[in-house]
Amino acid sequence: MTSRKTRLSYGVKSAPYGFLLPAGILFALFFALPIGYAIWLSLHKVEVKGLGLGRGARSEVWAGLANYTDAVTDSELLHGALRILGYGAIVVPVMLGLALVFALMLDADRVRLAPFTRLAIFLPYAIPGVVAAMMWGFLYLPDVSPFYFLLDELGLPQPDLLDGGPLYGAMANIAVWGGTGFNMIVIYTALRAIPAEVYEAARLDGCSQFQIALRVKIPMVAPSLVLTAFFSIIATLQVFNEPTTLKPLTNALSTTWSPLMRVYQDAFVKGDIYSAAATAVLIAVVTLVLSFGFLRAANSRTKQEEAR
Repeated sequence: MTSRKTRLSYGVKSAPYGFLLPAGILFALFFALPIGYAIWLSLHKVEVKGLGLGRGARSEVWAGLANYTDAVTDSELLHGALRILGYGAIVVPVMLGLALVFALMLDADRVRLAPFTRLAIFLPYAIPGVVAAMMWGFLYLPDVSPFYFLLDELGLPQPDLLDGGPLYGAMANIAVWGGTGFNMIVIYTALRAIPAEVYEAARLDGCSQFQIALRVKIPMVAPSLVLTAFFSIIATLQVFNEPTTLKPLTNALSTTWSPLMRVYQDAFVKGDIYSAAATAVLIAVVTLVLSFGFLRAANSRTKQEEAR
């Protein structure tokens, strides 16, 4: 009897681990193992003997941190990182600002056609990034864009959106158009979770709708704003679809415009998967540091405000 109770107790205690086992196996096979293999590749390189022909002419040898040193000192990669910072400085504030404004408007008491409006704002997020970039690239081309035709008919100037400074705005527009809807839904969901009693108390204190939005709604959805900013920063640092899709349309975009484009060039054009792995690991580390640094700063600020 005692042994049976012991087995039952052991079975109950081990049940959670049994439920977690499938997820753990999937995590190890499709997340941890690829990351480990990428790190392993980044620490090796190919050594070529003679002309590189024949059996054994190419061998994989230990490189240590040489690939990382080359990546850190690579001027093209550095310039790509600076371009991404400029691109992110446009995308993240504009996208989150629009998402917050749309969420507040949809949460208003007298808004009309709210379900249709939510769907219309969210719908661009459902369109694949490559398709969205191709569509906007068509609209940016002066020879085929209907907007340029209208500008020509009206005698207005026709700016080249795929060259120089306007290029950042053109690509940022694609990201903002596609990502605002998702962030809006996250913030709007947080707004709907605020108890109605909070609004009633604010109205009794004489607050207007604008004051309620500014002093009640925005502070209470601050965690959602931090979460959307966190996701937006990660997506911005890993931008690849927009510049790669627009590259055939303009000479202003190089094949290494963004760090991920450099990884693609090293891995699939030059065939140097070892340098590509080192660059990819560096991008992952920088993304991790910046993202969690932002989270820590946001949490620290929240704790300071709560202490007041």
